[in-house]
Amino acid sequence: MTEHILIGLAAVVGAAAGAAIPFLRARQAQAQADADLQDAKRRANERVQKARSEAAALLKEAQAQAQTEGAERRHTLQAELTQRRSLMQASSEQLQSWEAALQKTDSQLQSRAETLVLREQALSAIADRQRNAQADQKKAEAEARERIQQIAGETFKEARQRLITEWTEQARAEGSEALRQLEQNQNSPEFAREGRRMLDVASQRYHGHYLTERLLSNLPIEPALVEQIAGAGTAGLDIIGEVANVKLALSDDHTSIRLEGQDSFGREIARRALSRFGKNPPRGDVDLIRRTVQGIAEELDRETVELGRRAFRELEIPRAHPDIVKLVGRLNFRTSYSQNQWKHAVEAAFLCGMLASELRLDVKIARRAALMHDIGKSLTHAIDGSHAVIGADLARRLGESELVANAIGAHHLDEPFNSAYALLVAAGDAMSGARPGARHEQEGSFVQRVDDLERLVYGVKGVDRVYALQAGREVRIHVKENEVDDLRAAQLSSELAAHISENLTFPGQIKVTVIREVTAVAVAN
Repeated sequence: MTEHILIGLAAVVGAAAGAAIPFLRARQAQAQADADLQDAKRRANERVQKARSEAAALLKEAQAQAQTEGAERRHTLQAELTQRRSLMQASSEQLQSWEAALQKTDSQLQSRAETLVLREQALSAIADRQRNAQADQKKAEAEARERIQQIAGETFKEARQRLITEWTEQARAEGSEALRQLEQNQNSPEFAREGRRMLDVASQRYHGHYLTERLLSNLPIEPALVEQIAGAGTAGLDIIGEVANVKLALSDDHTSIRLEGQDSFGREIARRALSRFGKNPPRGDVDLIRRTVQGIAEELDRETVELGRRAFRELEIPRAHPDIVKLVGRLNFRTSYSQNQWKHAVEAAFLCGMLASELRLDVKIARRAALMHDIGKSLTHAIDGSHAVIGADLARRLGESELVANAIGAHHLDEPFNSAYALLVAAGDAMSGARPGARHEQEGSFVQRVDDLERLVYGVKGVDRVYALQAGREVRIHVKENEVDDLRAAQLSSELAAHISENLTFPGQIKVTVIREVTAVAVAN
C-alpha cells in the first residue's frame, strides 16, 4: 500500500516536475528577452546620443559656415550696392548734363527758327523785287526792240533773214573763189609735189607687211575619210553644206572636195569642219556632223566679233554698232586678189588717219570711214549691188554720220564726193591695194576671165564693140545705132547683166554699161 502511495506520490511529483519544466523555460526565455530588450534600448540610446552629438556638431558647423557665407554675401552685396549707387550718381549727373544740353539746343533751334522766318521774309521780299525788276526789264526790252525796229525800218525776223542771205552768199562766193583757185592750181607742180609728199609720208610712216592669202576652194582629202564623212551617198557633205551655206562637190576620184559659193564665211566653216573631221572622223554619224559644224559656226561668230573689236581697238576709235563690228570682223575671211580684206581695211584706216593729220582734219573720222569702207563685201553674197553702196546704206541705217557713209559709198565713185574724208578714203584704199606685193592674181586666170566676159557679150545681136574695164568689174558695150534704139539699149543692159550672172562665176559684181552713139553726117558743097 505504502509502495503504491509512494509510487503515486512519485508519479505526481514527476508529473508536477514535468509540468514545471516548460514554465521554467518560459521564464528563462522571458528573462533573456528582457535582457535583450534592455541591451537594445541601451544601444539605441547610445546611438541616439551619438546622433544628437553629431547633429549638434553639424548644426554648429553649418551655423558657423552660414555665418561666414552670410558675412561674405553681405560684403558682396554691400560692394554691388555701393557700385550701383555710384553708377546711379553718374547717370544722374549725365542726365542733368543732357538736360542742360537739350535746353541749350532747344534755345538754339528756336533762335534759328526765328532767323529762318526772318530770312524767308527777306527772300520773299527779294523775290518780289526780282519779279518786279524782270517785268520792268521785259517792258524795257520790248520798248527798246520796238524802238530799234522803228529806227532800222525792219523787224528782227527780216534782219535775221537778210543776214543769213548775206552770209550764205558770202560763203558761196568764198567757196567758189576757193574752188576756182583749186581748179586753176590743181595741175600746178607745187600742188602735185605736196600731194606726193603727203602720200610718201603716210606710206613710210605705216609699217605693216602682210603676206598674200588665198582662200582655197579645192581641198585635198583621203578617200577613206570621204566615206567616213559622207556616209550613205553624200549625206554628211550635204549637212556640212547646209549649215555652212555652201555646196561641197566631191571629185570623181574622191581625192578632193570643191567648195562652191560666194559666202567666204561659209567656206571657212566648211574648211574647218573638214579639217576637224580629218583628225576625229565622225564615222557616218550625221547628228555628230551637224552638232560639230554648228559648234564651229558659233566659234567662228565669236572669233569674228573679237576681230571687229580688235580693229576698232587698234585704231583707237569709238566702237560702232554691233552689226558693223561683226561685218568688219568677217572681212578677215574675204580676200581681194589674195589681199586679206580685214588687214586691208586696217591698213587703209591708218593711212587715211595719217593723211588727215597732214591736212589737219579729224583723224578719228578718217580712220573710221576707211575701216568701214569695205563692209559691204561681207554681204555681197546675200545682197545684190555694189559693195560700196551696200556698205553706205547699212552705215546710214545703223547710225553712222553722213561723212562716214558718203566716204564709204564714194570710194568707187558710186556716190559723189561730198567731203574731204571721202577723197581720203579713196586715196587710202588705192594706196593699200596698190602697194608692192599687196595684191596678186595669176595672169592666166585674169586674162581668161576677161576673155570670157567679152565673149559672152560679143555674140548678142546689135553689139559693135566690148571693153572690159576695172579688172573685169565693168563692161562697156557700144551698140550699133541703126540696129538698137534707145529703148532697146536700156533693155539690153538688163538682159546682158542677167546673161553674165547665169553663165559666168565671178566675185563681187560686174557693172554693165550700154552706150548708143548717134553720128550725124552731112556734106557741104
